[in-house]
Amino acid sequence: MENNILVLNEVSKSFPGVKALDKVSFAVKEGTVHALVGENGAGKSTLIKILAGIYQAEEGTVAFDGEKVCFRTPYESQCKGLSVVHQELKLSETLSVTENIFMGNLMYKGKFVDWKGMRTKARELLDQYSMTMDVNEPVSNLSIAQKQMIEICKALNHKCRLLIMDEPSATLTEREQKIMFETVRKLRSNGVTIIYISHRLEEIFDLADNVTVLRDGKHIATMPVSDIDKHSLISMMVGREMVNEYPKEKFEVGETVLEVKNLCRKGVLNDISFSVHKGELIGIAGLVGSGRTELARAILGIDKIDSGEVLLYGKPVKVKNFRTAINHGCGLVPENRKSQGLVQIGSVNDNICMVNMDMFIHSGLINNKMQKETSREYVEKLNISTPSVETEVQYLSGGNQQKVVIAKWLLKGSNIIFLDEPTRGIDVGSKSEIYLLINDLIRHGKVVIMISSELPEILGMSDRILVMHEGTLKGELTREEATQEKILELCV
Repeated sequence: MENNILVLNEVSKSFPGVKALDKVSFAVKEGTVHALVGENGAGKSTLIKILAGIYQAEEGTVAFDGEKVCFRTPYESQCKGLSVVHQELKLSETLSVTENIFMGNLMYKGKFVDWKGMRTKARELLDQYSMTMDVNEPVSNLSIAQKQMIEICKALNHKCRLLIMDEPSATLTEREQKIMFETVRKLRSNGVTIIYISHRLEEIFDLADNVTVLRDGKHIATMPVSDIDKHSLISMMVGREMVNEYPKEKFEVGETVLEVKNLCRKGVLNDISFSVHKGELIGIAGLVGSGRTELARAILGIDKIDSGEVLLYGKPVKVKNFRTAINHGCGLVPENRKSQGLVQIGSVNDNICMVNMDMFIHSGLINNKMQKETSREYVEKLNISTPSVETEVQYLSGGNQQKVVIAKWLLKGSNIIFLDEPTRGIDVGSKSEIYLLINDLIRHGKVVIMISSELPEILGMSDRILVMHEGTLKGELTREEATQEKILELCV
């Protein structure tokens, strides 16, 4: 019979105005992959921080390896054998692979640091998981997947027995995801217990032995993955029946709004041509590095092009920079909303109004009252869940942050909106809200171009799909003829 390495009993934690965890109880069996799922705001992050020693529970108990614990610092948690690989990796970019693996845990020979011994041990840890990289390489030169492996090796070097992985696949390519999945399986076979957090439910069914569902800070269920299907799991997460994961609506196709002709950028984009009509959603698919984001940036004037032209409503336009594109009615919801789409320490009000300040300035003064009233209007219109428009966006969930970015462009009056990875890091319930919002944009005459790594999303929401490979447009598929196999065939 398997032993429970972790047992939570009625754990509670509150913040001003929010009950983040409400008497949560469940157990994690040793040597298993235990999935933890729930919408943004369900309490997953708070629970992780309690286990990691960042927060302390107000009520209830946590038992690790049969002993009641209350970690006061992450160091205490790590010393007991519990480590976290965060979604935003905690590495020192300027230090080497070896230095990062042994950070806070140096080896000594007498009074001196044993650099040779540490490099040997680092190489052994990497070899164990089939990772070929130079242990002297600065971490800044590595890919996201390689950095993730450094975090795992760092945890194992601290004699980790329970590893928490928070959205480990969110920024990985398909090939890197496969390597990461194999690493998870190897960790399990080596006796390491894993708590695996992901919004990608396919991964849960592929990797996990058991799953725990949290909703609104409460424990909903813990069960073997084999005892549940995807539809039932989604229903437990969102607390309601979700009939259609991709609520695509069909609209009448109208005039040509955007036309791209023979767009080239040396070494990046090669002779790309396509058009977009009112009433349709264009999906852009392709592997990471295929040129999808670069295509959007070139059209919007963020990156310079060598040749080709962009036409809006049949007329050629010279898009010199992003400001020119904005003035022509274009907007971009970028791949990395935290660093490129929002000012994290700015309020909801600041972020919604940031590209629209001209409308609030009269006689050299900002009309703060008008600004707040406008922000509240868009918060209500887009159903943005926030305590107030004065709340800093860093405290909003991923889905609500994404809505703030969209609100910014709607207020600007943008008619052509590029959505780059619109649901990355967003829970299944919020995804549905974003899809409904996309439908609403198209219903009101907006043109939407959606870039996504998730093929089910591309297939579920697009009217036409453009497939990119190494900077070249390899093909175009209609909604009716598109399948995952056909897209992947063009991708590679």
